[in-house]
Amino acid sequence: MTAFTLIHVLISLVAIGAGLIVLYGLLGSARLDGWTAIFLTLTVATSVTGFLFPFHGVTPAIIVGVLSLVLLALAISARYYFRLAGSWRWIYVVTAVMALYLNVFVLVVQSFQKIPPLHALAPKGSEPPFAVAQGAVLIAFLVLGYISVRRFKPALG
Repeated sequence: MTAFTLIHVLISLVAIGAGLIVLYGLLGSARLDGWTAIFLTLTVATSVTGFLFPFHGVTPAIIVGVLSLVLLALAISARYYFRLAGSWRWIYVVTAVMALYLNVFVLVVQSFQKIPPLHALAPKGSEPPFAVAQGAVLIAFLVLGYISVRRFKPALG
């Protein structure tokens, strides 16, 4: 693994960890300002550094990176520019949770590609164990996202 790949992976893992803490905060209607800044900054860094790998045309990874940056632009605007006022509250929650989901989606893909026991279960990435893992992640994020939108009502500021 090159140094650049290692840095990209470390940024991604810390972004996911911070994102899970932010998601926990959303579920409890806590803003967690510091963790939110870390999550959003490192998730942007994850997408940006992903574009610095050798480019071989438009791939699913490029599409996920672009989608993530669009979601993050909305989340950052909703959180810091519009200060969660009105509909920007739920827009922030939805886009932040979706950005975290995309990071976890890529983590699952990479895990099945790079971790030998998982790769043995789904060498092509289209076998049932891979589909079940991605389906479980999607369902978990849909449920947690829905609950977060319902519960996240912090004091504005």
